[in-house]
Amino acid sequence: MEAFVTTLLLTAIVQTGDRSQLLCAALAMRFERTGQVVAAVIAASAAGAALGALGGVVVGDWISRDALALFYALSLLFAGLGMLAWRRRVDLLLGWRIGPFLTALLGVMILQLGDKGQFIIAATAARTHDPLWPMLGGAIGTVIGLLPAIIWQHELAHWPLRALRIGAGGVITALGAFLALAAFGLV
Repeated sequence: MEAFVTTLLLTAIVQTGDRSQLLCAALAMRFERTGQVVAAVIAASAAGAALGALGGVVVGDWISRDALALFYALSLLFAGLGMLAWRRRVDLLLGWRIGPFLTALLGVMILQLGDKGQFIIAATAARTHDPLWPMLGGAIGTVIGLLPAIIWQHELAHWPLRALRIGAGGVITALGAFLALAAFGLV
């Protein structure tokens, strides 16, 4: 259950001000049928979480327990640093003419592939040797992190996303650094 809760919280937090969140807001404004965008976000999040959890379980069988602790620490460290780093502008997919569901599904899947949340899901699944709880927590957490952008698409521009992103990124970076030091036996 710990894997579910931590993965849910972390994947929801790392979406703050992320390109996926901004894309979801833009697609919700572009398409009046936000239900299709929400359904696509749920499907993309589930697929990405399943892929991350599966990869994590495979990797978890190959490496030692100490290396798994470091893998988990690095997933947090890199997620936090990724939140602090400059990010490219979001491609709003204006040239995509495949409808709201497929545009949102493919757009979110592309942005999520190998991203912070998927790395956290993989590291948690590897550490716990259980794909189910990290997958469910990661999928639900990603949806929780992206839904506010769809629901409050017009208000999102007025939110202090940069400050929230920097604050959360700093905390996650510090946690990842501490866990990495602990993995090396230094704390």
